[in-house]
Amino acid sequence: MDDKKAKTTAGALDVRNIIGTLMTVYGVILVVMGLFSDSTAKLTGEVNANLFAGLGLLAVAAVFLLWARLRPIVVPKDVEHDEPSSPGQPLH
Repeated sequence: MDDKKAKTTAGALDVRNIIGTLMTVYGVILVVMGLFSDSTAKLTGEVNANLFAGLGLLAVAAVFLLWARLRPIVVPKDVEHDEPSSPGQPLH
């Protein structure tokens, strides 16, 4: 493989993957609660709020995860760092 074509991506540490995963977990919990919990329709005006909020979270999570998959963040291999000559000197 050519070095110029080799790319390193942020992978699981990409913030979009983290946000998408958390939203997926919360969305699944809300969908399950909306489907199997006692009805709270009287409190929400005859709307299953947990179900619709869960479906909305799952839709947004899918967008985040798809975005991270289609447009990954490429991490450069060579990054220049200004290092002090000794540990006690501040960076300028």
